[in-house]
Amino acid sequence: MDKEPITLNGLNKLKEELVFLKEKKRPEIVAAIAEARSHGDLKENAEYHAAKEEQSHNEGRINEINDIIARANVIDVTKLNNEGKVIFGSTVYLEDLDTGEKINYKIVGRDEADLKQKLIFFQSPIGKGLIGKNKSDLVEINTPSGVKNFEIKDVKYI
Repeated sequence: MDKEPITLNGLNKLKEELVFLKEKKRPEIVAAIAEARSHGDLKENAEYHAAKEEQSHNEGRINEINDIIARANVIDVTKLNNEGKVIFGSTVYLEDLDTGEKINYKIVGRDEADLKQKLIFFQSPIGKGLIGKNKSDLVEINTPSGVKNFEIKDVKYI
């Protein structure tokens, strides 16, 4: 069982989701199944089958989160002294040398990754291209949309 790196924030979000699924969602589904059962014939009962399917998805996600938490290797970058080096959990401020656009990404684990929130998976092409680099480095990264050239403007551990 491999350890999976995760930020403290990512672990806390998973724990919150787990509490929600167990304490709120699970009882709602049980109630929906009981309600659907009371309608009689289960073979023709779409509500019953939908509720049972939802129960299966919910329990599957609970098991998945429990597994992630069991394998979690929490990395708290605020406690690391890596001035200027891009590491797991750090926030990297970049300038796209082709467009002049300034962007930033926080490098996170698989379950936290969300490009819309600028959270990138450390094993993604950009994540792999940045880890180990330093502030002021010029970086060329092969992405699915082509080669990108960046300058690392700053690295923060927040």
